[in-house]
Amino acid sequence: MELIYGDTIHLRIIAILAALLIGSSAPILAAETVTVSGSSTVLPLGEAGAEAFNVQQHDYRISVTGGGTGAGITGIAEGRSDIAMASREITADEKAKYGDRFQEFLVGYDGIVLVVSPQIFDAGVKDLTKEQVRQIYAGQINNWKEVGGPDAQIYVIAREQGSGTRDTFNEDIMGDKAVETPGVITTALGSAEVKTAVGGSDKAIGYLGFSYAEGGNVRPISLDGIEATAQSIRDGSYELGRELYFYTYGDPKPGAKAFIDFMIGPAGQMIAEENGFIAASEVSEMASEAASGPAEAKEAPASEASPQPSQQPGFEVIPALAGLLAVSYLVLGRRS
Repeated sequence: MELIYGDTIHLRIIAILAALLIGSSAPILAAETVTVSGSSTVLPLGEAGAEAFNVQQHDYRISVTGGGTGAGITGIAEGRSDIAMASREITADEKAKYGDRFQEFLVGYDGIVLVVSPQIFDAGVKDLTKEQVRQIYAGQINNWKEVGGPDAQIYVIAREQGSGTRDTFNEDIMGDKAVETPGVITTALGSAEVKTAVGGSDKAIGYLGFSYAEGGNVRPISLDGIEATAQSIRDGSYELGRELYFYTYGDPKPGAKAFIDFMIGPAGQMIAEENGFIAASEVSEMASEAASGPAEAKEAPASEASPQPSQQPGFEVIPALAGLLAVSYLVLGRRS
Protein backbone atom coordinates (compact mmCIF):
# COMPACT_ATOMS: atom_id res chain seq x y z
CA MET A 1 0.00 0.00 0.00
CA GLU A 2 1.40 3.42 -0.98
CA LEU A 3 1.15 6.01 1.74
CA ILE A 4 0.23 9.61 0.91
CA TYR A 5 0.49 12.62 3.19
CA GLY A 6 -2.97 12.11 4.69
CA ASP A 7 -2.21 8.47 5.41
CA THR A 8 0.94 9.47 7.28
CA ILE A 9 -1.07 11.84 9.43
CA HIS A 10 -3.52 9.08 10.22
CA LEU A 11 -0.69 6.74 11.20
CA ARG A 12 0.67 9.39 13.54
CA ILE A 13 -2.77 9.84 15.05
CA ILE A 14 -3.05 6.09 15.58
CA ALA A 15 0.35 5.99 17.27
CA ILE A 16 -0.53 8.91 19.56
CA LEU A 17 -3.90 7.44 20.48
CA ALA A 18 -2.35 4.04 21.19
CA ALA A 19 0.21 5.65 23.49
CA LEU A 20 -2.51 7.59 25.29
CA LEU A 21 -4.65 4.47 25.58
CA ILE A 22 -1.82 2.45 27.12
CA GLY A 23 -0.80 5.29 29.40
CA SER A 24 -4.34 5.94 30.63
CA SER A 25 -4.82 2.29 31.57
CA ALA A 26 -1.50 1.98 33.39
CA PRO A 27 -2.83 3.06 36.84
CA ILE A 28 -5.39 0.25 36.71
CA LEU A 29 -2.72 -2.34 36.10
CA ALA A 30 -0.42 -0.97 38.78
CA ALA A 31 -2.48 -2.03 41.81
CA GLU A 32 -0.21 -2.98 44.72
CA THR A 33 -0.42 -6.65 45.75
CA VAL A 34 -1.08 -7.43 49.42
CA THR A 35 -0.30 -11.05 50.34
CA VAL A 36 -2.36 -12.90 52.95
CA SER A 37 -1.54 -16.46 54.06
CA GLY A 38 -2.13 -18.88 56.92
CA SER A 39 -4.98 -20.73 58.59
CA SER A 40 -7.09 -22.96 56.35
CA THR A 41 -9.96 -22.33 58.78
CA VAL A 42 -9.83 -18.58 58.15
CA LEU A 43 -9.10 -19.10 54.44
CA PRO A 44 -12.75 -18.97 53.22
CA LEU A 45 -13.25 -15.71 55.12
CA GLY A 46 -10.03 -14.25 53.73
CA GLU A 47 -10.94 -15.25 50.18
CA ALA A 48 -14.48 -13.88 50.39
CA GLY A 49 -13.25 -10.64 51.93
CA ALA A 50 -10.53 -10.25 49.30
CA GLU A 51 -13.00 -10.77 46.47
CA ALA A 52 -15.26 -7.99 47.78
CA PHE A 53 -12.37 -5.65 48.63
CA ASN A 54 -10.72 -6.11 45.23
CA VAL A 55 -13.95 -5.15 43.48
CA GLN A 56 -14.64 -2.02 45.49
CA GLN A 57 -11.26 -0.36 45.02
CA HIS A 58 -8.31 -0.43 42.60
CA ASP A 59 -5.34 0.68 44.67
CA TYR A 60 -4.62 -2.76 46.11
CA ARG A 61 -5.07 -6.36 45.04
CA ILE A 62 -5.41 -8.90 47.86
CA SER A 63 -3.90 -12.33 47.19
CA VAL A 64 -4.90 -15.08 49.67
CA THR A 65 -3.37 -18.54 50.21
CA GLY A 66 -3.62 -21.16 52.96
CA GLY A 67 -0.87 -23.28 54.47
CA GLY A 68 -1.83 -23.29 58.15
CA THR A 69 -1.56 -20.81 61.02
CA GLY A 70 2.07 -21.62 61.75
CA ALA A 71 3.08 -21.07 58.12
CA GLY A 72 1.23 -17.75 58.07
CA ILE A 73 2.98 -16.51 61.21
CA THR A 74 6.36 -17.53 59.82
CA GLY A 75 5.51 -15.84 56.52
CA ILE A 76 4.89 -12.40 58.02
CA ALA A 77 7.85 -12.66 60.42
CA GLU A 78 10.20 -13.53 57.55
CA GLY A 79 8.74 -10.92 55.20
CA ARG A 80 7.08 -13.24 52.68
CA SER A 81 3.50 -12.18 53.53
CA ASP A 82 1.84 -8.97 54.66
CA ILE A 83 -0.93 -10.54 56.75
CA ALA A 84 -1.17 -13.89 58.55
CA MET A 85 -4.52 -15.59 59.08
CA ALA A 86 -4.59 -17.41 62.42
CA SER A 87 -7.04 -19.62 64.27
CA ARG A 88 -5.11 -19.20 67.52
CA GLU A 89 -3.03 -16.59 69.30
CA ILE A 90 0.69 -16.12 68.77
CA THR A 91 2.61 -18.60 70.92
CA ALA A 92 5.42 -17.92 73.36
CA ASP A 93 7.75 -19.94 71.13
CA GLU A 94 6.91 -17.74 68.12
CA LYS A 95 7.54 -14.60 70.15
CA ALA A 96 10.82 -16.01 71.41
CA LYS A 97 11.93 -16.82 67.88
CA TYR A 98 10.80 -13.68 66.06
CA GLY A 99 10.38 -11.07 68.78
CA ASP A 100 7.27 -9.42 70.15
CA ARG A 101 6.45 -7.17 67.19
CA PHE A 102 3.27 -8.99 66.17
CA GLN A 103 0.09 -6.94 65.94
CA GLU A 104 -3.21 -8.74 66.44
CA PHE A 105 -6.60 -7.99 64.84
CA LEU A 106 -9.74 -9.92 65.78
CA VAL A 107 -11.74 -10.72 62.61
CA GLY A 108 -14.39 -13.07 64.00
CA TYR A 109 -15.20 -16.15 66.03
CA ASP A 110 -15.27 -19.81 65.15
CA GLY A 111 -15.83 -23.11 66.86
CA ILE A 112 -14.20 -26.50 66.51
CA VAL A 113 -17.00 -28.96 65.81
CA LEU A 114 -16.85 -32.71 66.33
CA VAL A 115 -18.31 -34.64 63.39
CA VAL A 116 -18.95 -38.33 62.81
CA SER A 117 -19.95 -40.50 59.87
CA PRO A 118 -23.72 -40.61 59.25
CA GLN A 119 -23.83 -44.33 60.11
CA ILE A 120 -22.38 -43.62 63.57
CA PHE A 121 -24.77 -40.73 64.19
CA ASP A 122 -27.77 -42.79 63.08
CA ALA A 123 -26.62 -45.59 65.41
CA GLY A 124 -27.04 -43.26 68.38
CA VAL A 125 -23.75 -41.39 68.89
CA LYS A 126 -24.99 -37.79 68.96
CA ASP A 127 -23.14 -36.49 72.01
CA LEU A 128 -19.79 -37.22 73.64
CA THR A 129 -18.27 -35.96 76.84
CA LYS A 130 -14.96 -34.16 76.81
CA GLU A 131 -13.40 -37.14 78.62
CA GLN A 132 -14.71 -39.60 76.05
CA VAL A 133 -13.25 -37.53 73.22
CA ARG A 134 -9.93 -37.32 75.05
CA GLN A 135 -9.83 -41.09 75.49
CA ILE A 136 -10.70 -41.68 71.81
CA TYR A 137 -7.82 -39.49 70.64
CA ALA A 138 -5.50 -40.96 73.28
CA GLY A 139 -6.22 -44.46 71.98
CA GLN A 140 -7.90 -45.59 75.20
CA ILE A 141 -11.32 -45.98 73.57
CA ASN A 142 -11.14 -47.57 70.13
CA ASN A 143 -14.57 -49.15 69.55
CA TRP A 144 -17.82 -47.25 69.09
CA LYS A 145 -19.71 -49.67 71.32
CA GLU A 146 -17.79 -48.23 74.31
CA VAL A 147 -19.63 -44.91 73.84
CA GLY A 148 -23.07 -46.25 72.91
CA GLY A 149 -22.47 -46.89 69.22
CA PRO A 150 -22.15 -49.95 67.00
CA ASP A 151 -19.51 -52.64 67.34
CA ALA A 152 -16.96 -51.05 65.00
CA GLN A 153 -13.44 -49.71 65.30
CA ILE A 154 -13.26 -45.93 65.60
CA TYR A 155 -11.51 -44.35 62.63
CA VAL A 156 -9.92 -41.28 64.23
CA ILE A 157 -9.01 -38.27 62.09
CA ALA A 158 -7.05 -35.21 63.26
CA ARG A 159 -5.41 -32.15 61.74
CA GLU A 160 -1.76 -31.95 60.70
CA GLN A 161 1.15 -30.43 62.63
CA GLY A 162 1.20 -26.61 62.46
CA SER A 163 -2.58 -26.33 62.32
CA GLY A 164 -4.11 -23.79 64.69
CA THR A 165 -7.22 -25.96 64.83
CA ARG A 166 -5.13 -28.91 65.96
CA ASP A 167 -3.35 -26.81 68.59
CA THR A 168 -6.63 -25.50 70.01
CA PHE A 169 -8.23 -28.95 70.02
CA ASN A 170 -5.26 -30.57 71.73
CA GLU A 171 -5.00 -27.81 74.31
CA ASP A 172 -8.72 -27.78 75.18
CA ILE A 173 -9.43 -31.53 74.92
CA MET A 174 -6.10 -33.23 75.56
CA GLY A 175 -4.73 -30.64 78.01
CA ASP A 176 -1.59 -29.76 76.04
CA LYS A 177 -1.21 -28.58 72.44
CA ALA A 178 2.00 -30.61 72.06
CA VAL A 179 0.57 -33.86 73.46
CA GLU A 180 0.78 -37.10 71.51
CA THR A 181 -2.52 -38.51 70.21
CA PRO A 182 -1.85 -42.22 69.59
CA GLY A 183 -5.49 -42.93 68.77
CA VAL A 184 -5.26 -40.91 65.54
CA ILE A 185 -5.20 -43.02 62.38
CA THR A 186 -5.20 -40.28 59.72
CA THR A 187 -4.21 -36.61 59.64
CA ALA A 188 -5.70 -34.13 57.18
CA LEU A 189 -4.37 -30.89 55.74
CA GLY A 190 -7.48 -28.81 56.37
CA SER A 191 -11.09 -28.80 57.54
CA ALA A 192 -12.30 -29.58 54.02
CA GLU A 193 -10.10 -32.69 53.95
CA VAL A 194 -11.37 -33.77 57.38
CA LYS A 195 -14.93 -33.41 56.11
CA THR A 196 -14.16 -35.51 53.06
CA ALA A 197 -12.41 -38.22 55.09
CA VAL A 198 -15.15 -38.48 57.73
CA GLY A 199 -17.88 -38.47 55.10
CA GLY A 200 -16.09 -41.13 53.08
CA SER A 201 -16.03 -43.56 56.01
CA ASP A 202 -18.77 -45.36 57.87
CA LYS A 203 -17.06 -45.28 61.29
CA ALA A 204 -15.06 -42.05 61.54
CA ILE A 205 -14.75 -39.12 63.92
CA GLY A 206 -12.96 -35.84 63.26
CA TYR A 207 -13.00 -32.15 64.10
CA LEU A 208 -13.29 -29.14 61.84
CA GLY A 209 -14.11 -25.45 61.78
CA PHE A 210 -17.67 -24.28 62.46
CA SER A 211 -18.07 -22.88 58.94
CA TYR A 212 -17.41 -26.36 57.48
CA ALA A 213 -19.74 -28.33 59.75
CA GLU A 214 -23.02 -27.99 57.89
CA GLY A 215 -23.85 -29.93 54.75
CA GLY A 216 -21.99 -32.77 53.13
CA ASN A 217 -21.87 -36.34 54.35
CA VAL A 218 -20.96 -35.63 57.99
CA ARG A 219 -23.00 -35.19 61.17
CA PRO A 220 -22.07 -32.67 63.90
CA ILE A 221 -22.37 -33.97 67.47
CA SER A 222 -22.58 -32.04 70.72
CA LEU A 223 -19.90 -31.88 73.42
CA ASP A 224 -20.98 -32.39 77.03
CA GLY A 225 -24.57 -31.89 75.88
CA ILE A 226 -23.94 -28.49 74.27
CA GLU A 227 -24.30 -27.98 70.53
CA ALA A 228 -21.93 -25.74 68.63
CA THR A 229 -24.07 -22.76 67.62
CA ALA A 230 -23.30 -19.12 66.98
CA GLN A 231 -24.82 -18.22 70.35
CA SER A 232 -23.07 -20.95 72.39
CA ILE A 233 -19.73 -20.08 70.80
CA ARG A 234 -20.17 -16.34 71.33
CA ASP A 235 -21.28 -16.67 74.97
CA GLY A 236 -18.57 -19.22 75.79
CA SER A 237 -20.86 -22.06 76.86
CA TYR A 238 -19.50 -24.24 74.05
CA GLU A 239 -16.01 -25.10 75.19
CA LEU A 240 -14.38 -25.35 71.77
CA GLY A 241 -15.18 -21.81 70.66
CA ARG A 242 -12.24 -19.65 69.59
CA GLU A 243 -11.25 -16.30 68.19
CA LEU A 244 -9.91 -15.80 64.66
CA TYR A 245 -7.20 -13.28 63.91
CA PHE A 246 -5.26 -11.39 61.30
CA TYR A 247 -1.67 -10.68 62.34
CA THR A 248 0.96 -8.35 60.96
CA TYR A 249 4.61 -8.13 61.90
CA GLY A 250 5.05 -4.56 63.08
CA ASP A 251 2.75 -1.82 61.83
CA PRO A 252 0.71 -2.92 58.82
CA LYS A 253 1.60 -1.40 55.47
CA PRO A 254 -1.05 0.90 53.94
CA GLY A 255 -2.53 -1.85 51.76
CA ALA A 256 -2.61 -4.36 54.61
CA LYS A 257 -4.17 -1.78 56.91
CA ALA A 258 -6.84 -0.93 54.35
CA PHE A 259 -7.83 -4.60 54.04
CA ILE A 260 -7.76 -5.19 57.80
CA ASP A 261 -9.94 -2.10 58.38
CA PHE A 262 -12.37 -3.44 55.78
CA MET A 263 -12.50 -6.90 57.40
CA ILE A 264 -13.06 -5.68 60.96
CA GLY A 265 -15.60 -3.10 59.83
CA PRO A 266 -19.33 -3.66 59.16
CA ALA A 267 -18.89 -4.89 55.58
CA GLY A 268 -16.21 -7.43 56.50
CA GLN A 269 -18.18 -8.68 59.49
CA MET A 270 -21.25 -9.18 57.32
CA ILE A 271 -19.07 -11.24 54.97
CA ALA A 272 -17.92 -13.30 57.96
CA GLU A 273 -21.48 -14.19 58.95
CA GLU A 274 -22.51 -14.86 55.35
CA ASN A 275 -19.68 -17.42 55.13
CA GLY A 276 -20.56 -19.35 58.27
CA PHE A 277 -18.34 -17.51 60.74
CA ILE A 278 -19.44 -15.56 63.79
CA ALA A 279 -19.00 -11.82 64.12
CA ALA A 280 -18.50 -10.14 67.48
CA SER A 281 -21.96 -9.12 68.69
CA GLU A 282 -21.35 -5.39 68.68
CA VAL A 283 -19.80 -5.45 65.23
CA SER A 284 -22.62 -7.65 63.97
CA GLU A 285 -25.11 -5.01 65.11
CA MET A 286 -23.09 -2.35 63.30
CA ALA A 287 -23.20 -4.48 60.17
CA SER A 288 -26.97 -4.83 60.40
CA GLU A 289 -27.37 -1.08 60.80
CA ALA A 290 -25.07 -0.44 57.87
CA ALA A 291 -27.12 -2.81 55.71
CA SER A 292 -30.51 -1.30 56.61
CA GLY A 293 -29.41 2.30 56.95
CA PRO A 294 -30.70 4.82 59.53
CA ALA A 295 -34.43 5.02 59.94
CA GLU A 296 -34.63 8.73 59.05
CA ALA A 297 -31.59 9.50 56.98
CA LYS A 298 -31.25 13.16 56.08
CA GLU A 299 -29.67 14.34 52.88
CA ALA A 300 -26.35 15.99 53.66
CA PRO A 301 -25.75 19.53 52.33
CA ALA A 302 -23.76 19.61 49.13
CA SER A 303 -20.79 21.14 50.94
CA GLU A 304 -20.79 18.29 53.49
CA ALA A 305 -21.54 15.40 51.18
CA SER A 306 -19.22 12.43 51.50
CA PRO A 307 -16.73 12.26 48.67
CA GLN A 308 -17.35 9.52 46.14
CA PRO A 309 -14.69 6.84 45.64
CA SER A 310 -12.10 8.18 43.26
CA GLN A 311 -11.97 6.73 39.78
CA GLN A 312 -8.68 5.66 38.33
CA PRO A 313 -7.01 8.53 36.43
CA GLY A 314 -7.71 8.31 32.73
CA PHE A 315 -10.21 5.49 33.00
CA GLU A 316 -13.11 7.58 31.73
CA VAL A 317 -11.27 8.51 28.51
CA ILE A 318 -10.49 4.95 27.44
CA PRO A 319 -13.79 4.40 25.57
CA ALA A 320 -13.38 7.71 23.74
CA LEU A 321 -9.81 6.95 22.76
CA ALA A 322 -10.77 3.49 21.60
CA GLY A 323 -13.50 5.00 19.44
CA LEU A 324 -11.11 7.49 17.86
CA LEU A 325 -8.62 4.72 17.21
CA ALA A 326 -11.29 2.66 15.44
CA VAL A 327 -12.34 5.63 13.29
CA SER A 328 -8.74 6.24 12.26
CA TYR A 329 -8.36 2.62 11.19
CA LEU A 330 -11.56 2.83 9.12
CA VAL A 331 -10.49 6.04 7.38
CA LEU A 332 -7.04 4.67 6.60
CA GLY A 333 -8.55 1.41 5.33
CA ARG A 334 -10.88 3.20 2.93
CA ARG A 335 -8.00 5.20 1.44
CA SER A 336 -5.77 2.17 0.84
